[in-house]
Amino acid sequence: MKTYAPSNGTATRLPPWLKKRVICGGSTGRVSRTLEEFQLKTVCQEASCPNIMECFARGTATFIILGDNCTRTCGFCGVKRGSPRDPEEDEPRRLACAIGLMGLQHVVITSVTRDDMPDGGSRHFSRVVTSLRSHNALKIEVLVPDFRGVRDDVHRVLEAGPHIFAHNMETIPRLYPRVRPEARYERSLRVLEIANRACKNIRNKSGLMLGLGERKEEVIEVLRDLLCVGCQTVTIGQYLRPSRNQLPVERFLAPEEFEEYEETARSLGFLEVFSGPFVRSSYCIESSEKVCEFI
Repeated sequence: MKTYAPSNGTATRLPPWLKKRVICGGSTGRVSRTLEEFQLKTVCQEASCPNIMECFARGTATFIILGDNCTRTCGFCGVKRGSPRDPEEDEPRRLACAIGLMGLQHVVITSVTRDDMPDGGSRHFSRVVTSLRSHNALKIEVLVPDFRGVRDDVHRVLEAGPHIFAHNMETIPRLYPRVRPEARYERSLRVLEIANRACKNIRNKSGLMLGLGERKEEVIEVLRDLLCVGCQTVTIGQYLRPSRNQLPVERFLAPEEFEEYEETARSLGFLEVFSGPFVRSSYCIESSEKVCEFI
């Protein structure tokens, strides 16, 4: 099996299965105009997501709140770093209006990490979810930072009533010092455990990206840890370097390897598994329950 990892330990040339056809038309212009009109940001834009044109053409987007400057320096992430501004008080209202105009059925709300705020931004998350619940048929997913593992901040978001609570582990614990230097593996597990214990009716979800130097047995151990804290849904995708400023790709996994990970995760006990080179925690996934049109 060809893995596209040269002898210098980093992979730079994309294999055939990672070359996407550019999709134009559809709702691309409408999504862009709506974002501009309501002065909203998406993680699609801020993190240089490879699926951005496809999602915009389908009329979907993952919104990023609490500004566009992150207080952490994760080695994989393309979001800007710097001193964030105060949260915009009318952001929840603008989001609700834009989502109504876009006619979305399922929305993902994520954010930069705000270690500068005493509550990690959890109150703003809560206000956003509460505002979006005015759309009765809308399924709301939150993809949250770790809130430094503070139970009250996690509870505050849950009490607002999202349908899905997601927090990504991103990688294996051995790679945390290089990939997520300000994060802690056990702390991220704790966030998911707090959510599971607090609200059994809210689905827990997490995501992993592969190709940073992890070993298969290490990935499987993370999957087992996720199950132990009540995580029901997992996404597994290929890490792609947003720019030369981020960590290089160590290896491009073949599609067959992602299929093997999906089979393994299901055999371990996950209710939903989405595994593939372009899978992201907020990208066009068809849920078995048909409620997550573009998680």
